[in-house]
Amino acid sequence: MQNETVNTLVVGGGQAGVAMSEHLGRLNIPHLVLEKHRIAEQWRTGRWDSLVANGPAWHDRFPGLEFAQIDKDDFPSKDAIADYLEDYARMIAAPIRTGVEVLRAERIPGHRGFRVETTDGVIEAENIVCATGAFQKPVIPSVIPETAELMQLHSHGYRNPDQLPDGAVMVVGAGSSGGQIARELMEAGRKVYLSVGPHERPPRRYRGRDFCWWLGVLGLWDVSAMAPGTDHVTISVSGARGGETVDFRRLAAQGMTLVGRTETYEAGVVTLAGDLAANLAAGDASYLKMLDAADAYAARYGIDLPPEPDAREIPPDPACVSSPQRALNLAEAGITSIIWATGFSRDYSWLKVDTFDDAGAPVHQRGVSDQPGVYFLGLPWQSRRGSSFIWGVWHDAKHVADQIHTQRKYLDYHRATLEAQPDRA
Repeated sequence: MQNETVNTLVVGGGQAGVAMSEHLGRLNIPHLVLEKHRIAEQWRTGRWDSLVANGPAWHDRFPGLEFAQIDKDDFPSKDAIADYLEDYARMIAAPIRTGVEVLRAERIPGHRGFRVETTDGVIEAENIVCATGAFQKPVIPSVIPETAELMQLHSHGYRNPDQLPDGAVMVVGAGSSGGQIARELMEAGRKVYLSVGPHERPPRRYRGRDFCWWLGVLGLWDVSAMAPGTDHVTISVSGARGGETVDFRRLAAQGMTLVGRTETYEAGVVTLAGDLAANLAAGDASYLKMLDAADAYAARYGIDLPPEPDAREIPPDPACVSSPQRALNLAEAGITSIIWATGFSRDYSWLKVDTFDDAGAPVHQRGVSDQPGVYFLGLPWQSRRGSSFIWGVWHDAKHVADQIHTQRKYLDYHRATLEAQPDRA
């Protein structure tokens, strides 16, 4: 049986794959999108029940469609985002084939194209766009052995407080996921210990505008690279409860116990770094820096927005910060479960092409690989700070599609030239 052929194969049917399909379609490039589950599956089953977007509806969307029945300043639920992406795929008539997993892709010897093995047969493609993003494999550090007598979950597997056994909970990681999950558990009546590492915590709103708006007018969404030394600094921001500025000190005042970074484990005791106060101070500095930039912008350009002096008030350090714990006996603390909000790793094991560095990261420039015909989409900082957001991946997809279109024109010229040559046989 002859293999199926297509010019461009897009692997992944989430926000990156849908955006890629729109731009390829506009350029009349024949393509197919393969998704091993459903469209936007990770939004439906790879998130906890109460999750909402970290950006308001007016901002975190594709240009061609607004969220239905959601106020522009509200934060859509995870299911609303999944529905939105499905609606968008239908609107653009994206050729998405669901329930098909890509098993292996390799270059055809002596050919520019690729042979792609899937659970639904073999496909030959001239181009491959890896639109699976960077959040593929949940990472749980090998600190506490699996044999320890407590439940260990990654945030990817957490759904709601009822899922956990009775008892206190330790949440490791104070980015957006860890902070929101820790607060939900505390509000559900659990005793919560939150392990806080280096982070930035922007204001949710300031002077009547969401921080997404401030990042936009200040040009910070378009910053092309992280500041030196911030590669592993997480962002603590939340759209939960209508959107609030994350404030770890206030959470501590409400009953949460803050501790430093989780370091080691032995005989039921977790050792903790003595960096809690420094991490909070660094988060405060990033927060105040944003307020300073916003105030300077408003003053420089005469923007009529109400001053908000109270936003600069930093609560005093609670006891758990001024006298931090350096060790935590899990049994004595009544901790029966640990949630690791510790991020994800990449998994491109199916792509048998030499386009990765020693750490397994794609070698690319704005999504264009150093290997002809291989492209990436949905990577953090792919072209700018906003690349991981729904609107950001749409703009990155346009660039990648334009590059595919350009290469296609060169190859079409080559083929036409060969066909025009007289037969030398």
